[in-house]
Amino acid sequence: MKNKKFIISGGGTGGHIYPAIAIANELKTRYPDAEFLFVGAEDRMEMEKVPQAGYKIKGLWISGLQRSLSLQNLAFPLKLVSSLMKSKSILKTFKPDAAIGTGGYASAPLLRMAAKQNIPCLIQEQNSHAGITNKWLSSKVQKICVAYEGMENFFPSDKVKLTGNPVRQDLLDISLKREEALTFFKLNRDKKTLLVLGGSLGARRINQLIEKSLPFFERINLQVIWQCGKFYEETYKNKGNENVQVHTFLNRMDLAYAASDFIISRAGALSVSELCLVGKPVVFIPSPNVAEDHQTKNALAISEKNAAILIKENELDTNFEKEFSDLFSSIEKQEMLSKNILALAKPNATIEIVEEIEKLLKNNN
Repeated sequence: MKNKKFIISGGGTGGHIYPAIAIANELKTRYPDAEFLFVGAEDRMEMEKVPQAGYKIKGLWISGLQRSLSLQNLAFPLKLVSSLMKSKSILKTFKPDAAIGTGGYASAPLLRMAAKQNIPCLIQEQNSHAGITNKWLSSKVQKICVAYEGMENFFPSDKVKLTGNPVRQDLLDISLKREEALTFFKLNRDKKTLLVLGGSLGARRINQLIEKSLPFFERINLQVIWQCGKFYEETYKNKGNENVQVHTFLNRMDLAYAASDFIISRAGALSVSELCLVGKPVVFIPSPNVAEDHQTKNALAISEKNAAILIKENELDTNFEKEFSDLFSSIEKQEMLSKNILALAKPNATIEIVEEIEKLLKNNN
C-alpha cells in the first residue's frame, strides 16, 4: 500500500496556521510514513512558522482584497490567476490523497484546484462567522469542520460537522498544575489572580484599561499577571510592582492559565476555544478591528450561553469596574461562568477533524 500524501493550506495569521499544524501532527501519528506539503502566501508568517514545526511549505503570490480602494486591489486578479496556475502545478507534482484548508488567502486557490481535480477536500472554519475564503470554497469541498453551532447559516448543512477548534494538549488537566503555577509566577497564595491577555503583539485598548484599573485592583486586593505584548513592552514594563507582573510574552501559557482565577482576553477563535477548555471566569474584550467583526461574534456565542462576560471596547470606561466588581464579589457567578464555559469545550477537536479526513480517504478508495 502506497504511503499517504496530504497537502494542507492555511495562513495569514496564527489562527489559521496553528490548526493546520495541529491537524498535520495528528495525521502524522496515524500515518507515520505519510508525506506532507503545506501551501501558504509568500510573504506571510506561515513561511516561517510551518518549517519551524518541521514541515515543507511552498508559497503562492496571493493576498486578500483590501477594503478600501488601493493599488493592491488592481493586482488581485493577476495574483489569483498566478496562484491558481501554481496550485495546479503543485497538485500535479505532489499528487495528494487529500487536501485540507484552514482559511487564509492561500487556501482559496489551492483547495479550488484540488476540488477541480477530484481530490478529497476538507476545510476547517475556526470562527462563529465564516471567512470569505471558506464561504467561497464551501460548495466545492466534501466536508466542513466547524467550531460553533449554527454554521449552517453559511455552509451547506449536509457538509457541516461540529468538531471544535484544535487546541494545545498541554491545557488539558491544568487544574493539576495549580501549585507548580503559583510557584513559577511567585504568586501570593492568599490573593486571587487576574490574567490579562492581549495577544503576542498586544492590545492597545486592553493595556490602557489595565493601567487605568491598577488602583482598583489594589483596592480589591487582586494580583495581576499582565501580558502586554511586543508593541507595548517599552510603555508598560515599568508598571509592575509586588502585585502586578508585566510580561511581554508568556512562554508557559498552561501555567498562566493554571495560576489564574479570572481572565481578561481578546476573542480570537483559538483563544476562545482554549478558554473553554481552561474553564475559568472570563471577560472578553473583542477587537473591533478585525474582518466582519468576528471577535465580537465569537464572544457573543459564549456570553449568550451565560458562559462569559462580554464588554465592548467602547463600553469599558462605563462598565468594566462595575462588571468586574460584581464578578469578583460573587462566588456563585464565578462558579456558573466556569461550569458553563467548560460545557462548551471540545478537547478532542483535532482527533475528530482527522477522523473526518479518514472517512473521505475511505470513500475515495
